[in-house]
Amino acid sequence: MKMVKKYAGVMLCAAVSLSLAACGPQESSSEKTSSKGSELVVWEDKEKSIGIKDAVAEFEKEHDIKVKVVEKPYAQQIEDLRMDGPAGTGPDVLTMPGDQIGTAVTEGLIKELNVEKDVQSLYTDASIQSQMVDQKLYGLPKAVETTVLFYNKDLISEDELPQTLEEWYDYSRKTADGSKFGFLALFDQIYYAQSVMGGYGGYIFGKGKDGNYDPSDLGINNEGAVKGAELIQKFYQDGLFPAGIVGEQGINVLESLFTEGKAAAIISGPWNVEAFSKAGIDYDITKLPKLENGKNMSSFIGVKSYNVSAFSKHAELAQELAVFLANEKNSKKRYEQTKEVPAVQSLASDTAIMKSEAARAVTEQSRFSEQTPNIPEMNEIWTPADSALQTIATGKADPKKALDQAAETAKGQMKAKHSGT
Repeated sequence: MKMVKKYAGVMLCAAVSLSLAACGPQESSSEKTSSKGSELVVWEDKEKSIGIKDAVAEFEKEHDIKVKVVEKPYAQQIEDLRMDGPAGTGPDVLTMPGDQIGTAVTEGLIKELNVEKDVQSLYTDASIQSQMVDQKLYGLPKAVETTVLFYNKDLISEDELPQTLEEWYDYSRKTADGSKFGFLALFDQIYYAQSVMGGYGGYIFGKGKDGNYDPSDLGINNEGAVKGAELIQKFYQDGLFPAGIVGEQGINVLESLFTEGKAAAIISGPWNVEAFSKAGIDYDITKLPKLENGKNMSSFIGVKSYNVSAFSKHAELAQELAVFLANEKNSKKRYEQTKEVPAVQSLASDTAIMKSEAARAVTEQSRFSEQTPNIPEMNEIWTPADSALQTIATGKADPKKALDQAAETAKGQMKAKHSGT
């Protein structure tokens, strides 16, 4: 999700009948002896530790150790690890956004995992790829999320839903009056705008023959990106989006308009399911609409993962715990408590999970989604791209000129901060 950065496959896996604690590298008898009675520290996301409570208790009993679970905002954990890891007060296992993996590897903060291929194959392709750097694995996915469309059923019925973004534009022209609106999105931010720009052929980084991201191949200002930005600009110029949803407070304005019943539909994510439910809105969720070229709007996939700290004194046992927490059984249990959509492929067809409208929508939209680039150079994209989109939204710049400037700025920052680019 966007708040992070500044954050379902179709193939079924074979059922795993053995304990996944045995899937990772095995400790020698001397290592097990030294680990007995030890304490592992897990940094879990805020208000999510309930999801692993039973799994932790089972692991403690099986290994005769203690596992201390500490809740921290998951987007902040890498920052804290930089200080706490060297000081010896950090975690053994932590959780983090997939787009931070490259930076964490470059800084030597997390360990490469030695996990068998049959374990890796449990997860959707996009989620496991988010944990790969130079074909090496650095984490196991525990949850996936992507943007979807929320709509207020008191304002628009399922049968009335426009099927394309252009049709939503037409619908908004008929319904927006300055106080009430049709469709809204935070298109002044690349995290959301890429859904349009990507659908027309824009991209962040291209990939080389080796399958790795090529930071020298920047696509945020190509022909497709510009076409998408021109469509985005129309929503603002024609008064279909309120001025208040531009900038840092935009997210608050957008969410308030929806919870107050003043917006028929918005692009948001599963992180708002509970908040919108508590607000008493009778809403439903579906995938993002198509574009006039017939392609579905794309979106970034956000992946939360379990990773092993490079500073852990019990790295192999920590890896075993990470594998255990992220296995199929515990991923399903975690979903039941947290409602975060699991990254395990087989659970994409689990009837208990697919009863959830949010899980269904995320799974469906994931078919059209792209991995958020996990290389360090991605850090140099967010601010220039957002700045360009805000000038586009406010009509202060032509889309092509604004995106060209963003690309030039990003390239300069990558050259200055990242060697070999």
